Amino acid sequence: MDISRRSFIIGLPLVVAGCTTGSDFANYSSRPDERFPLQAMPLDRIKPELRRQEVAYTGGEAAGTIVVNTPQRRLYYVLGGGRAIRYGIGVGREGLALSGGATVGRKAEWPSWTPTQNMIRRDPRNRKFAGGVPGGPNNPLGARALYLYRGGKDTMFRIHGTNQPNSIGGAVSSGCIRMLNHDVIDLYSRAPVGTRVVVIQA
Repeated sequence: MDISRRSFIIGLPLVVAGCTTGSDFANYSSRPDERFPLQAMPLDRIKPELRRQEVAYTGGEAAGTIVVNTPQRRLYYVLGGGRAIRYGIGVGREGLALSGGATVGRKAEWPSWTPTQNMIRRDPRNRKFAGGVPGGPNNPLGARALYLYRGGKDTMFRIHGTNQPNSIGGAVSSGCIRMLNHDVIDLYSRAPVGTRVVVIQA
């Protein structure tokens, strides 16, 4: 499905650079209830513009849609009523990213990870992980994964957490969409299987 960039307009709120709010502390506080407990995320490691927040939204997507704006390095969960939750993300390197439409075909908490054959060809060091990596704090998929399907088939692209929080805001992955673990836990709780996903590349 082709998406016109001109038809997608995000209204951004006024944010004072460097400002830390009470909601920031709450959003990134420790999560001792997790199977692998998460420590609080130091806010000085997250640029204010990449922190999760509710923003004005004037796109045409229905409430409950996930919109990934690759050039902006932002993901939006549409709330409806002109509002959305905005998250900072890391995206795929040039030529490796998904574009168009998909749906969340399945979800997993603390998922395991197995590199695809393409990943192994691009980086032979991944061969040592060919048998799979169990879920946990050292797993590159982080705390949650939403698996993107198209036409009932797995695209092999995921929206997932990361154990490399400094990669958020960059184009560094093998095509998947990275989020801070605290943020992907939040998105996971909002987006059920079947959620529509729109990925904008340009």
